[in-house]
Amino acid sequence: MATVQSTTGPVLRSDYQRSIAAYWNKEKDPVNIRLGEVDGLYHHHYGIGDYDQAVLQAGDQAIIEEMHRLETAQADVLLDHLGDIGPQDRLLDAGSGRGGTSFMANHRFGCQVDGVSISEQQVDFANDQARQRDVADRVRFHFRNMLDTGFETGSMRGIWTNETTMYVELNQLFGEFSRLLQYGGRYVCITGCYNDVTGGRSRAVSQIDQHYICNIHPRSEYFKALSDNGFVPINVVDLTAATIPYWELRAQSSVATGIEDPFLTAYKEGSFHYLLIAADRI
Repeated sequence: MATVQSTTGPVLRSDYQRSIAAYWNKEKDPVNIRLGEVDGLYHHHYGIGDYDQAVLQAGDQAIIEEMHRLETAQADVLLDHLGDIGPQDRLLDAGSGRGGTSFMANHRFGCQVDGVSISEQQVDFANDQARQRDVADRVRFHFRNMLDTGFETGSMRGIWTNETTMYVELNQLFGEFSRLLQYGGRYVCITGCYNDVTGGRSRAVSQIDQHYICNIHPRSEYFKALSDNGFVPINVVDLTAATIPYWELRAQSSVATGIEDPFLTAYKEGSFHYLLIAADRI
């Protein structure tokens, strides 16, 4: 299947972006694949909420299914914050992975959803999922760069990023989102960010950066970049405590990757926060 190219120039514009694309093009991590196989929603983010302790005695598949439930719950919370979305609206999933949240948004709102990713492999996978779900006319995935999407100015009612902002420069990203969103449109971000109060990246946060080849931003940088690009936060939710049970469960699963301890250390020592930020375009 031919992937959809951006009309604004090369999709991959730096050695760093090429390295990220290569990483995700070859990624077949069981922590993403096995969880997605539970019900066909493939997520590339973490979970929130308490887990059922009974799954620890029920076997590995029960743990996998419970982790998937917590990840889907996280996506539901993100969608809760998009505001009043109707079937006539258009949403952008920036850094759409294998498409899980895009399909949830279309199912909930009945609207058109466009996803963008710099991983051609993920774009092809997600478009195949759209065809299987018979929603390819409403949910489309594009091989494009979320810093320069090529979509029309003012064409989006809502945009979200779910654990993807640590791969890009925030001012450039929010400048593009400001261009894309209609007046009063909503941007929702869920992200890990390091705590300015503790003074720079902790050792645990640096380990997370290294594991995912990313560059975690300080909390303050999000609010400055949003303000500089015409966004006013309407909701800020600290999800840190809510995500710790997910990581504790994941550490006991067969799909643990070794990054669980740095996440738990960073969250519990207070050097790392898991935030939801919802902001309106003014």
